[in-house]
Amino acid sequence: MTDVRLRHGRASLAVSFFAQGVAFALLVTRIPAIQDRYGISDGLLPVFLAAVPILAGVGSVVTEKLVAKVRPSMVLRCAQPVVLLALLGVGAGDALWQIAVSLAAFGLAVGALDASMNMLGVSLQRAYGRSIMLGFHAAYSLGGIAGASLAWAGAHWDLSLLVSYLPVVVVLLPLTLIGSRWYADATPDAVEAAAGSGDKPVTAGSKPVVFKLLLPLCLVMAFAYIGDSTVSNWSAKYLQDVLHSSEELATVPYNAYMVTTLLGRAVGDFGVRRFGAVAVVRCGTVLAAAGFGVVAIASGPWVGILGFTMLGLGLCVIVPQTFAAAGRLFPAASDAAVARLNIFNYVGFLIGSPLVGALGDAWSYRGAMLVPMVMVLVTLVYARSFGTDPAGYGGGHERPRTVDVG
Repeated sequence: MTDVRLRHGRASLAVSFFAQGVAFALLVTRIPAIQDRYGISDGLLPVFLAAVPILAGVGSVVTEKLVAKVRPSMVLRCAQPVVLLALLGVGAGDALWQIAVSLAAFGLAVGALDASMNMLGVSLQRAYGRSIMLGFHAAYSLGGIAGASLAWAGAHWDLSLLVSYLPVVVVLLPLTLIGSRWYADATPDAVEAAAGSGDKPVTAGSKPVVFKLLLPLCLVMAFAYIGDSTVSNWSAKYLQDVLHSSEELATVPYNAYMVTTLLGRAVGDFGVRRFGAVAVVRCGTVLAAAGFGVVAIASGPWVGILGFTMLGLGLCVIVPQTFAAAGRLFPAASDAAVARLNIFNYVGFLIGSPLVGALGDAWSYRGAMLVPMVMVLVTLVYARSFGTDPAGYGGGHERPRTVDVG
């Protein structure tokens, strides 16, 4: 790859991460409006909500098969417009079957999109020879903040879903299609060089993906998303019902979490380059666990907000580094490793919210916060899975093997 191609590929992929963050936030933050528009009952709503991550998992599995025949950039180029058009379909319909079709298309496409984006991110990081994955996920966080802000504006001014979604799709669809011209796939020479370089751990070598070796990273991914879904689904309720905050103040924890996630990811790559992925993941894990602990013992709303803020700074580094670690573990089969690992993103999302809710109802919500805390701490057990040979990048002192291309 030329330096120019790498720079263009990095910028265009960041745009895709940003657009995905906007689209997903616009969907999940307008769930009450979607429920009202289509007359979805409270009993049926969980079925619709669970269907999206389940179908996304299917989409990720299909993507693993597809990239054996076509490049990940082609999958991403096709999947992203489907996600945006499916979002528009959610806002345009008025019958139950229409929302079912739109959410099914959204789920399948978002699984392919998430998998192919991270495949390209992992291959670009390998070509750069230094950590850049956290930057892509920072773009996703920025998109999530933008999408949530747009959703707030739509709800504040009582705009219909179609009016809220249409301008976003009109802007993002051509932007991502144009940007897709510069996606940068790993070349065969780059894959061969990666498989034979000091960048690989001696345990995995250039063998195909072995699930037993990938399993620690899968568990880390699932536990990280259990923590993430706990914040997104329960932070407002926890602050209002347990810590007795006002309704307005109860909206602050998730916003603080998103902002600190963005800030942590924006600077996280520098930490990986300076201290190595293992040290950054360990620090993030301890900080996230401490955040859950602060939330569990919080005496008032502002202490709870501090805990959720700590969670954002801690959890934000784990997921991007887990994808990067999968690519390093299986350098000759990184696409397949990323696709399989991506499934556990949705596993964690599916488990987290119901688990905390059930524990909160049966026990207490303070006690329920300790369960994701323990799960996140398991990452410390598997922290060495994020490392490489001492000579390889991502070790204690990461050193690039390719020219710095910005």
